Amino acid sequence: MQLRYNYRAYPDAAQCRALAKAFGCARVVWNDCLRDRKQAHAAGLPYVKSADLSRVRITQAKRTAERAWLADVSAVVLQQSLRDLDTAYKNFFDSLSGKRKGRKVGPPRYKSKKDTRQSIRLNTNAFSLKDDGTVYVAKVGNLKVKWSRRLPTTPTSLTVTKDSCGRYFLSFVVDTQPDALPEVETDTGIDLGLAAFAVLSDGRKIDSKRFLRRAEKKLKRLQRELSRRVKGSKNRTKARIKVARQHAKVTNRRRDFHHKASTQIIRENQAVYVENLDVSSLGRTRLAKSVHDAGWSAFVGMLEYKAVKHGRTFAKVDRAFPSSQICSACGFRDGAKPLHVREWTCNACGTVHERDHNAARNVLFEGRRIVAAGRAETQNACGAPVRRAHVPAQRGEAGSPRKSPSTQAGIPGLRSGSTSSWEA
Repeated sequence: MQLRYNYRAYPDAAQCRALAKAFGCARVVWNDCLRDRKQAHAAGLPYVKSADLSRVRITQAKRTAERAWLADVSAVVLQQSLRDLDTAYKNFFDSLSGKRKGRKVGPPRYKSKKDTRQSIRLNTNAFSLKDDGTVYVAKVGNLKVKWSRRLPTTPTSLTVTKDSCGRYFLSFVVDTQPDALPEVETDTGIDLGLAAFAVLSDGRKIDSKRFLRRAEKKLKRLQRELSRRVKGSKNRTKARIKVARQHAKVTNRRRDFHHKASTQIIRENQAVYVENLDVSSLGRTRLAKSVHDAGWSAFVGMLEYKAVKHGRTFAKVDRAFPSSQICSACGFRDGAKPLHVREWTCNACGTVHERDHNAARNVLFEGRRIVAAGRAETQNACGAPVRRAHVPAQRGEAGSPRKSPSTQAGIPGLRSGSTSSWEA
């Protein structure tokens, strides 16, 4: 399986200029190739092949006066930008034909130098890990990196990213074998909510941290300062970076919380079942800010890939399953209930239920039934996959491996006996 590990990089002034040039060249190649394909499509011509684009927009363009500066960056950066465009088109075509499941994917769009996120992607021919702890990037130099954890094996690709607040990150993709945890006899169902972030079927509750709500006061002040600055001025740029840094802190705290909670659940249970919520639709209601602040989709994604990594069973119960209407004691369906009803009594058996705990127990029972029946979907499902599938490398940080021998991959000072401050 593939995992992605993110590390903070600290380039010097010359390296920042070299990276900015690499970001710009990769963006120009993307836009030029995209423009050629759009113009060919508008003229009714066949789809322009990647080999033709590589020859015209990269090899020959370097010999022209208008694009001579493309030779100042690594050729791998330019070729990978074209490959990323091919991947974007493939995802678009697969979405149109129905091969790609999930939300529809739109066609590729032009990139701008004003985008809040700039990145380049490299293969093993254009980067290497040095013994002194730095990472060599072709035509950029040796980047200083903060190694927060070990790499389990030699990486296969590297993505260098600059975010909206000016921070640089190195994202390594590694191919690893699943690290199966010892089997346990417990399993759990999870009901996600807003009052409590998650309620487990055994009655335990994970409190909602409300990271965005807690930071709103400071964010409002920074947004007011930004709105007062003159557009195009240096002070406005400084104010924008302050706002971006505050949002980054909120994101980091939420991600850290998700990693710790999902890791604990995966380690304590052999099987995990969760309801497949329609987060995109809930994000258009009056509860949108609270829904996005909770980050349910990211949390469920972590549960899914960690279950594959550690040999656990993971299943999604379809959102149409009436988990809040069924009595978990006798199975009697008591009808729909408004959200303000947090406790109710079953009319059949008289059991008093706490709404979220009862829903978590029903999710557990339905998840067991799905796995036992061997079906990939519930009977009334809208396409909720249950069987284990290939999980691609996540965009977020994968976290540290468990205490086990691993390849150091050229990172000094991180011996096999050392561990990071937290594991995910």
